[in-house]
Amino acid sequence: MPARSRTRSSPRTTAVRLRFASGYLGLGMLRAAAKELRGVRKADRLLPDVLALRADLCLEERDWDGLMRLGQQLARQDPADSRGWIHWAYALREMDRIDGARDVLLTAKRDHPDLGVLHFNLACYYCLLGDMDAAKRSLDRACRLK
Repeated sequence: MPARSRTRSSPRTTAVRLRFASGYLGLGMLRAAAKELRGVRKADRLLPDVLALRADLCLEERDWDGLMRLGQQLARQDPADSRGWIHWAYALREMDRIDGARDVLLTAKRDHPDLGVLHFNLACYYCLLGDMDAAKRSLDRACRLK
């Protein structure tokens, strides 16, 4: 039987690692997703897609401190990327810091006035704070946006 030639495989690119990590997250394989994200090249670790996927992992792991930090970092690094704002606010909400969650989304609303999920989450936070008029306005806006 002929010997198989062994070729050294090239290291996974960041795009491949993100695709694998995303797939693992979708399957609930959190440790495998974390391993792929740890393998991302140092030079790429602050890219918005890497930060967002790391935040998604924190969300699945219910790591609210990590989610808050990554959301904050992403929102400050790239305010046009709504993922950071949504993650940051959600983490604050999970930490029972509803005022802070509302304030984050009010800040984000300047750059994302037509983002339905932002207005929906804002309605939820207003409701938790007991401001039903503001909650209704935000929910109406979210419904109009789809």
